[in-house]
Amino acid sequence: MENIPFDKRSGKIWFNGKTVDWKDAQIHVLNHGLHYASCVFEGERVYDNEIFKLEEHTERLFYSAKRLDIKVPYSQKEINDASKEIVNIQKVQNGYVRPVVWRGSEMMALSSQKSTINVAIATWEWGSYFDPKLKLKGIKLNISSWRRPAPNSVPWDSKAAGLYMICTLSKHEAETQGYTDSLLLDHEGNIAEATGANIFFKNSNGELHTPTPDSFLDGITRRCIIDIAKSKGIKVFERKIKPEEMKNFTGCFLTGTAAEVTPVSQIEKNHFKVCNMIKDLSESYQSLVRKKSAA
Repeated sequence: MENIPFDKRSGKIWFNGKTVDWKDAQIHVLNHGLHYASCVFEGERVYDNEIFKLEEHTERLFYSAKRLDIKVPYSQKEINDASKEIVNIQKVQNGYVRPVVWRGSEMMALSSQKSTINVAIATWEWGSYFDPKLKLKGIKLNISSWRRPAPNSVPWDSKAAGLYMICTLSKHEAETQGYTDSLLLDHEGNIAEATGANIFFKNSNGELHTPTPDSFLDGITRRCIIDIAKSKGIKVFERKIKPEEMKNFTGCFLTGTAAEVTPVSQIEKNHFKVCNMIKDLSESYQSLVRKKSAA
């Protein structure tokens, strides 16, 4: 199923208040979301037929929309119910959910106040974001030539489609150089995040250090891992981290809805160990996301 192009898949997609055949979930080429990036979205994981942190993701979707001056024509409850409905219709047990909100094609100009707001929710079975074999050994990152923009230049705290342009460019750059993913710095040259995940470092004292999310998303998985770590008595420091500090860290991992907890073995010339702490945090996260089915 994972090798089938997304426009060729089968089943149903929730589209503007009703379920439609997958192939019929179409939009016009002159929609504002495509041309001017007036589009926000979410990424959610399904574990054992349950969407993890659904309400938090939907709340962030609405916040992102508000940041782009988009009024979602449904309530959060309606989106939550629709998300559960489409997961059940598609019979997804362990997969992904993609809600997306965009401005339509009524106006083709920067001003688009009268454009219809569209909402769709798709879901599909999906395994590990990174190759499972690579995750065991830890993935390798380069340092992107692109940087996260200054917070006063973009709606950095939204999950807006336009903000991911440099993530795609960075990911392509990394893969061309033989790496799995890329580390982005912020506008001041501090460590920010990977292309679609937050980053943590471990030092020799068993403490965790993670960048302050002031120009990139404070991920839902990131917050979960901080809570898990603190519950285990692990000290977590959120602060500005310079790239040259990486040589002082012994461990590194990424967190995200797609990435879950992914160990990192190398960032350019800096090498890290996939230590027991990182393995334990990953196992604890898996226990958390599957706790409903285990109950």
